Amino acid sequence: MAKSGALVRRCNSFEHGASSDLLLNCLLNGRTFCVPTKNTDSMVLEEPEAGAPSPNAAVKPANETRKSSANTVPTQSMIYIDGQFFPESEAKISVFDHGLLYGDGIFEGIRFYNGRVFRLDEHLDRLWDSARSICLEIPMSKEEMTEALFETIRKNGLRDGYIRQVVTRGVGNLGLNPAQCKRPSIIIIAAVIALYPEEAYRNGLTIVTCATRRMSAAALNPAVKSLNYLNNVMARIEANLAGADEALMLNDHGNVAECTADNVFIIKKGHIFTPPITAGALRGITRAVAFDVALELGFTIREVDITRHDVFTADECFLTGTAAEVIPVIKADGRLIGTGKPGPITGRIIARFRELTRGTGTPIYS
Repeated sequence: MAKSGALVRRCNSFEHGASSDLLLNCLLNGRTFCVPTKNTDSMVLEEPEAGAPSPNAAVKPANETRKSSANTVPTQSMIYIDGQFFPESEAKISVFDHGLLYGDGIFEGIRFYNGRVFRLDEHLDRLWDSARSICLEIPMSKEEMTEALFETIRKNGLRDGYIRQVVTRGVGNLGLNPAQCKRPSIIIIAAVIALYPEEAYRNGLTIVTCATRRMSAAALNPAVKSLNYLNNVMARIEANLAGADEALMLNDHGNVAECTADNVFIIKKGHIFTPPITAGALRGITRAVAFDVALELGFTIREVDITRHDVFTADECFLTGTAAEVIPVIKADGRLIGTGKPGPITGRIIARFRELTRGTGTPIYS
């Protein structure tokens, strides 16, 4: 793989963003470019802090695991690129990679807790499904991918954290035709993650409905986790401008699809509802876990079309996602949901979810 260009890395502060000219200049000069983002951006990957205190990761939300002393990290993160490991300062991709030029590729975000990868098989299955849908052949088996994931985590000395797994179409030319890309590239990044502040898990999020509609499945099926996330990014910008924690995205019919990086659930009179996949929702891995947990707790989740009115008048609301885990929502478009505090059913689902993350998963260090 060509080593020109730079692997784009995100930072943990947000002012005004970066110009495309600056990004291109950094790429052409082979430098790592730091893309500012807001703390509540679901894609923030924050560098670990050495010597920080060790909270109980089993009961703390995702963002607090980044300070766990169980993570003994190297000075620089080690990044996997096409079978080799590079310090993050030397981890580069070609400026001719179609993942960079056209968003032509796929990705997965995967969590690991207490030395175990959570729902690994489901994530790999979804990655392979995404690849098949866009006619992209992943140049390794699932078993080889698993070992690459584990080795990336081991080289970074982590027991709790987040994996970003990227498969691009590979290096081609400036033309759009993917036939020019001879071999896909695989990038694996293991890091600790910062998403929402700890108090958001206790007190709940605020969301706003954005003008940007969820892309139609007839244009690009949301079941494909493609590198083209501009639709979600534009919605995220609207949430930032409104001072909200997340944005609620509607589909072309005006029904709720999902948030920018999370699936949406509402609770009314003890019943749980969520939009169907056909509404434009991602087939989330954590979404599926919520179904299992709800059933175990004696609740059923119905997949039905949901409107903004249904969200406003719900007794409870929560979001699910690999990065966000399970987190309550207490206000939508200025309207308090229920009592304006996280509800009891949501609390039970969160508690059981954390039990599962603490005690289940595929061992990394066996």
